[in-house]
Amino acid sequence: MRILVVEDELRMLELLRSGLSEAGHAVTTASDGEAGLELALAREFDAIVLDVGLPKRSGYSIVECLRHRPARPAILMLTALNKEDNIVYGLDAGADDYLTKPFSFPELIARIASAVRRTRIVSTDHFSFGPFFLDIAKRRLFSRGAEVHLTRSEYLLLRVLAMHRGEIVTRRQLIQAVWGASVVSHGSLDTLVNGLREKLNIQQEGLISTARGSGYTLVEDSEMRRVSAP
Repeated sequence: MRILVVEDELRMLELLRSGLSEAGHAVTTASDGEAGLELALAREFDAIVLDVGLPKRSGYSIVECLRHRPARPAILMLTALNKEDNIVYGLDAGADDYLTKPFSFPELIARIASAVRRTRIVSTDHFSFGPFFLDIAKRRLFSRGAEVHLTRSEYLLLRVLAMHRGEIVTRRQLIQAVWGASVVSHGSLDTLVNGLREKLNIQQEGLISTARGSGYTLVEDSEMRRVSAP
């Protein structure tokens, strides 16, 4: 992958450049926010590893500038501030994932790959899983040619599960995807999941799996694929 690393701490920048290069990626680096944004706008990257606290322009500002670009790269933010408000702010700004310092390099590699995969999936208009066809453009779900009626919240929940197919999506991620910044209890999320699960179970049981204490998964019974029509 083509990866841009924007980090002002030079030792960390070199560690990231060296490690990602050894893993087989083409790495470009910048040590301040302005230079990082210029590179992100001028070149095509698959992913950007972006520190939050940067000179000249913050990581948050860079994310906000890139969030609406077509075919934008996946963005993973690095932060030494392990506070939920900081993390949520970065995700709200448009980041795809975050990692707090210090971190393990295998986890960084895995999170970059996952973020890139999800970003590429977002570009599709349709998801197929089990007997179901989810039309993202029309915000409608079909099964064997018949529409399965979803509420707005059920659609948003299913969409984020489909985007993360085969992965555990945490309760916090699901609440953020469905209700945004609103304060919502885990009980409300569980009720929503159970309602969606009942609708899917009519056609095929077991598509939504519970990761106890963590979140939920749309199970990977076949590779997520792009399809052309319901």
